[in-house]
Amino acid sequence: MTARPEAPAPQARPRAAESLRARLVRAVLTQRIVLLAILLVLVVVVMMALDATGRLSAAYNPDYMAAALINAVPLMMLGLAELVVIVSGRGGIDLSVGANVSLTGMIFGFAYGLWGWPLPLAIVVALVVGALLGLVNGVLVAYLGFPPLIATLATYYAYLSLALVSNGQKPINTAPIQGLYSASGSVQLPLVGQYLPLVPAGVFLFLLPTVVVVWLLMARSTYGRALYGIGTNDVAARWAGLDVGRSRMLAYVIAGAIAGLVAVVTVSQFASARPDAGTSGNGMALPAITIAVLGGVAITGGVGRVLGVFLAALLIVWLNAGLLLAFSGNLSSQIQLLALGVILIAAALLNGVATRRYGGTQQ
Repeated sequence: MTARPEAPAPQARPRAAESLRARLVRAVLTQRIVLLAILLVLVVVVMMALDATGRLSAAYNPDYMAAALINAVPLMMLGLAELVVIVSGRGGIDLSVGANVSLTGMIFGFAYGLWGWPLPLAIVVALVVGALLGLVNGVLVAYLGFPPLIATLATYYAYLSLALVSNGQKPINTAPIQGLYSASGSVQLPLVGQYLPLVPAGVFLFLLPTVVVVWLLMARSTYGRALYGIGTNDVAARWAGLDVGRSRMLAYVIAGAIAGLVAVVTVSQFASARPDAGTSGNGMALPAITIAVLGGVAITGGVGRVLGVFLAALLIVWLNAGLLLAFSGNLSSQIQLLALGVILIAAALLNGVATRRYGGTQQ
């Protein structure tokens, strides 16, 4: 009697493939940087495909994408300002950054455009004024116990009113400011510039230095580590000997200083100091908060990375640039708002899925 041959053992390749898919799903759901990078590439590929099929009103190419970075400068900088404030915890948020930009921009306009102060001095004045306006928020929140939402909403109205009455609701567009606009165009990258598109000067003069400083502050300094701890659990931070009030107040001062630099950027971009520069339309505060949250900054505090805000801002700017070519007239701006809302809701849903399945997102 011959023995029956044994059935071949089942192969483990499908299980390994499933394991690989599970790891990819986990990475996408829990690693916000990975998700943003995928979405960013997807947006660029889709827009270029639409361009190739003739469905856009103009070319969506590297030159156009580089020119669109002019919109990323103020939004990304204010997104970083919101990162610092939101990480500080206890409902940290700054709704006044747009009004800060308006008021500080008017003061910069007076100093440089009307009083003839040297440009470096006028920029320092804008930085200091923005920081002082942020200090008011910090004192209200950290020492007087105001809820951040109420405190910064109140200062939003106060700063906006001061900006509007400072020059009788009229912009300042004197010759020095016009010259600043002319000098703030696109520039060529050193060494490799002949192979790459021209990039707005504000990217090098304001945005990249701000990104580096905020990254060093949040990721490499004692203050940054303390701020993450305070945002996670300020009671434990107090028991650990951290000065919670001072650290939280400084977060609003830093946000205000960044808003002061954004004021200089807006004056150079608009060729005038406008009293509504940071508040017209949808304002600058809500898009900045949206970019911060989309970039993985936890609204409860204690979580957030500069790289996430950087990628989120690029995603929004290049998506809006494509939608501007895909739709004509006022419809494009409405579609941009719709897309922003859909992306934010999708990010919130993914956060919920990641929390239920994997215990939350990672930075």
